[in-house]
Amino acid sequence: MGLQLVQIDRVETITKEDFIKNYFKPQKPVVIERFIEDWPAYTKWSLDYMKEVAGDKTVPLYDDRPVDYKDGFNEPHATMKMSEYVDLLKREPTKFRIFLWNVLKEVPVLQKDFSFPDFGLRLMKGLPMLFFGGRDSYTFMHYDIDLANIFHFHFEGKKKCILFDQKQNKHLYKIPHSLITREDIDFNNPDFDKWPALKNAKGFVTELEHGNVLYMPEGYWHYMRYITPGFSMSLRAIARNPKNLGKAIYNVFIMRTIDNVMRRIKGQNWIDWKNEQAIIRTNKVNGISKK
Repeated sequence: MGLQLVQIDRVETITKEDFIKNYFKPQKPVVIERFIEDWPAYTKWSLDYMKEVAGDKTVPLYDDRPVDYKDGFNEPHATMKMSEYVDLLKREPTKFRIFLWNVLKEVPVLQKDFSFPDFGLRLMKGLPMLFFGGRDSYTFMHYDIDLANIFHFHFEGKKKCILFDQKQNKHLYKIPHSLITREDIDFNNPDFDKWPALKNAKGFVTELEHGNVLYMPEGYWHYMRYITPGFSMSLRAIARNPKNLGKAIYNVFIMRTIDNVMRRIKGQNWIDWKNEQAIIRTNKVNGISKK
């Protein structure tokens, strides 16, 4: 038995009106399969092309090691020239991923390859971010600090995405004062003996291919696994639900500050306490007694 996941709706293309009515207002994810075929990026963007235009750039790399109290917020685990990184992706599986790489700042020529689509939401112009990964690399289950509406455009290869809405928090072993679940949960193949509350979580799943766009509603948890090497670009629109906007402001200005202060004071003990609390609180809410 696996997680309770339903396939995300898929449409070939969509009007702004239909998107707002059927997906944005009900806050429901959707994959739009053929929305960007008129973008130059649709035919140009590949790992080889990124190597060509950005090969000499030094890029920040992240792997799947657990959070350490000494790590700064989004501090990379390694760096590498983009050309070396693309060679590595093509040569062998690697845990190293690039995430939140601001392509507009680093490689301005790429700005000409895409336009900001009109989904009826105001997209933040300064924040197109690129994400790269090698085969079988993955992100921890997390949600974004600003609870934004995210449009995730995938290029090259295949990627598996699992999503949960915020109502599932109580089943996901969420770490307090953070935006992630327990990092030792394998969402691709979860161990329900170890994580019994996950059986109660109801989510969504899909696979993205070149040119597909995934809409992730506000505050949705997401786990991304690269089935083959590839990359994606995210565009975002600010949270519109007042409750989510309030949470976003809290996360950025209060939660992150508390977490940083506690890391400085308590060090690894703070991380360990949070990890333990994730189990205690989740089991309690789900009526699971500790074996």
